[in-house]
Amino acid sequence: MVDPPSLPTNVTPLDAKIRERIKADGPIAVSEFMEIALSDPDRGYYQTRDPLGQDGDFVTSPEISQVFGEIIGLWCAITWQNAGAPEDIHLVELGPGRGTLMADILRTVQNVMPAFAEALNVHLVETGTVLRQQQQETLNANQVTWHDRFETIPSGPILIVANEFFDALPIKQYKMTDRGWQERQITIDQKQGNLIFTTGDSLINKNMAIPNELRTAPLNSLFERSIIGEKIASSIAERIATEGGAALIIDYGHVRPGLGDTLQAVKSHKYHDPLAAIGEADLTAHVDFAALGEAAKTAGAMVYGPIFQGEFLVCLGIEQRTAALAAAATDDQADILKSGSRRLIAADGMGTLFKVMAITSVTDSLPAGFENDDIGDAL
Repeated sequence: MVDPPSLPTNVTPLDAKIRERIKADGPIAVSEFMEIALSDPDRGYYQTRDPLGQDGDFVTSPEISQVFGEIIGLWCAITWQNAGAPEDIHLVELGPGRGTLMADILRTVQNVMPAFAEALNVHLVETGTVLRQQQQETLNANQVTWHDRFETIPSGPILIVANEFFDALPIKQYKMTDRGWQERQITIDQKQGNLIFTTGDSLINKNMAIPNELRTAPLNSLFERSIIGEKIASSIAERIATEGGAALIIDYGHVRPGLGDTLQAVKSHKYHDPLAAIGEADLTAHVDFAALGEAAKTAGAMVYGPIFQGEFLVCLGIEQRTAALAAAATDDQADILKSGSRRLIAADGMGTLFKVMAITSVTDSLPAGFENDDIGDAL
């Protein structure tokens, strides 16, 4: 009789939970693995910590520069004005982090367009207990309603901001094998005892899962799909198409469907093994903007972009705003403002890695910042 492999010494509570699930039910899908690692109600990564900042695992654009939030606030104000300035409108942020972006948005609109600030009902969609507490502290001077799901936002016109939200949603991965496309899964290595990738049964609905142009991909190719992301994009678009408003999606990813493994883990600002330190490292994957856009169009909305984040921010005046703030700041503060803005728009960094997409009603005018919408066609 062969003894079972010994348990690795660095197993986290969620690692142990996943192993028990595998032992009971067999290999689990990558999407299920991500769901447990990130959102388990007791031990999930986003349930137990504030992952942002130098002492955390990563930094997002709102934490890099206040000007980012100011530009997004300006976009929201212009979009509200172009929609006829409704007297009552919901401003919603999906995955609001520490609340920094929303705080910068609200401060900006209160200064530049008080009537818009008066019309706002602010909602945050957040499931993490620790992050909710941080958001409450950041936004304690504002009236805010929290939600676990987008679908519970009250009816009425809506403006939605989703910055680095879709990249953290679970994905399915499919691998081209000598048997055809099979779903990539996670199991336990019977020799070493580590978690490893494997493949499941051949795809039954490959015509639904794999884009037509990728179905005959080379052996060992990987294709990723975020079904939950597409469903959320569809819900957003359906809401906008029927009740009015717009959504702004900002994230890193690709413009067209493609092949490749983009599942990655980050811990303490360094790349990490996705199958190690489960629940203690962030898991993300590149966003398929084409899939989100198609889901939104099918739901009856208009889609603009994606365009480069740098182009979007420059078009809306990030350089001018940074210069104005720097002129009134100390030398050290000015240096921080300038370096932060450069980082956000750098052509060899965040300026092109991150993309921006807008979803609007078919009756709305061209959204601000998307005047050069043909950028997406050149990517």
